[in-house]
Amino acid sequence: MSDALLSSASSAGTLLHNPDFRRFGLARFLTGIAYQMQAVAVGWFVYDLTRSALALGLIGLASFAPAILGALVTGHVADTYDRRRIAAVAYALLTLSSLALTALALAAHAPVWPVYALMILTGTARAFANPATQALMPTLMPREQFGTAIAWNSSIWQSAAVSGPALGGLLYALGPAVVFGIAAACFGLAAVAIGRIRPRLAAAPGRGPVSWATLLAGLTYIRSQPVVLGAITLDLVAVLLGGATALLPIFAQEVLQVGPLGLGLLRSMPAAGGVAMAVVLAYRPLVQQAGPRLLIAVAVFGLATIGFGLSTSLPLSIACLFVTGAADMVSVYVRQSLVQGETPDAMRGRVAAVNTVFIGASNELGEFESGTLAALIGAAPAVVVGGAATMLVAALWSRLFPALRRRDRLIA
Repeated sequence: MSDALLSSASSAGTLLHNPDFRRFGLARFLTGIAYQMQAVAVGWFVYDLTRSALALGLIGLASFAPAILGALVTGHVADTYDRRRIAAVAYALLTLSSLALTALALAAHAPVWPVYALMILTGTARAFANPATQALMPTLMPREQFGTAIAWNSSIWQSAAVSGPALGGLLYALGPAVVFGIAAACFGLAAVAIGRIRPRLAAAPGRGPVSWATLLAGLTYIRSQPVVLGAITLDLVAVLLGGATALLPIFAQEVLQVGPLGLGLLRSMPAAGGVAMAVVLAYRPLVQQAGPRLLIAVAVFGLATIGFGLSTSLPLSIACLFVTGAADMVSVYVRQSLVQGETPDAMRGRVAAVNTVFIGASNELGEFESGTLAALIGAAPAVVVGGAATMLVAALWSRLFPALRRRDRLIA
């Protein structure tokens, strides 16, 4: 075994023996499982109540709107108060929201409007939790372990993304109240786990006067850092153009003809590829040529998307989706390492809040873009065009952001 591999394995082992990182990872897994299970159950529950496609769309709007509307405030709060307590309170609110959903599911004739109100509460709690937890993680380990920590954290989240929907669908057969109740228990345990963390660094840099300058400091900082700006916008545009997730039901039914079981398999493949790559990166973290590898990963994502769009074979389609997940994980790994490694601790919450909005917007708008383009030219051509556009974006960003293209060390 080479010295580099021994060093990487030693770093991963040291990190996994860190009790605070284990508590953080447990909280992330529990909340990830709960989010995914609850998303499946809420969708089915609302559709059972309304039989309306528009009602389903409003769930996503109610959940994501607080992150957009409150991004400046949530980031400022994460940089002003104890991030550990912010996350614990947010998870406690998620627990209460899930308990209220449980009560609604047990009611004989539940109206639908309280579900939307609870989705707004859920979205608000997540809007505060996301920047707080993103900014908290780098305070739990030495700087040289950032890359490994991000890989493990991503692996934990992707594992929840793989298992959560299936578990939620399975438990829904016992009734929506069962899913919501288990989600409440997961959120509650996560609140306890995150509350027991003792960061190596102070989690609250200190309070100061609130002004537009302090609220906009995250955006201002990102604009002043070409490497960070390039990495965040590259991910935004690539996911916006190259995402095929929203069109998977069409491919499963009309192109591959594999039915609901095949659709579930297709949906799980990007996450499975992400988990596999995250484990590799945890033990073999990227150290050099960070910028070029980020650009290559985005280009590979686009190429695999083209392959999926052209495929009429289930095994080939599965392989292409697996590669998209693995390539996207490399992009996430490099982007998160750059964002968290380059950003001063006093700014991490505000930068993380902006980053969260970019990620969420790319997913939401990407689904809209895919559906609109598919309605105009067909599902398969839309996916192929999106993949080709993603590859062009990778080439264009290498010219627009030379600092990103030349970036060697992942953690400066």
